Amino acid sequence: MTYQVINAIVVHSDPELSAAQAHGMATGMLCADEQAQSAVWLNELLRHATPVTDEDRTTLVHLFEDTQSLLMTDEFEFDLLLPGDEALLSEQVEALTGWCQGFLWGVGVTHAASDLSREAADILKDIAEFTKLDTDAEGEEDENDFVEITEYMRSAVLLLRSELNKEDE
Repeated sequence: MTYQVINAIVVHSDPELSAAQAHGMATGMLCADEQAQSAVWLNELLRHATPVTDEDRTTLVHLFEDTQSLLMTDEFEFDLLLPGDEALLSEQVEALTGWCQGFLWGVGVTHAASDLSREAADILKDIAEFTKLDTDAEGEEDENDFVEITEYMRSAVLLLRSELNKEDE
């Protein structure tokens, strides 16, 4: 599924959201509880939104289920749903900040902060800092920073999923 397809559905339903935020929410929920259900995510995502068509709802459910599968595999195939390289770097960074906001929300509604390890708490603090990134990014240095942050996020998400689901093992 492409960012543009998901973004069109999400923005049409709620102009205040983006595909990145929606995916961040789903990923955060799944990191905190790998048994989280797509229906809960959809209810939260569409709480203040215009209703979506059955076809669009199915597309969103597939996004959630694909994310769940990718998070559970050991293949390190999980990736953040962000605009592709054809988008301006500033748009990519803005989407990343929204993804991080959605992720923190997803973790927050699914997992109590009181029982986090120091490592997990530090990762969540880093992610909170990423919500404040300067979106006026341009140039090679900013592009390198963006790539570095997204790679960190991929690893951080998988570490958090493992950490937050230990009690289930």
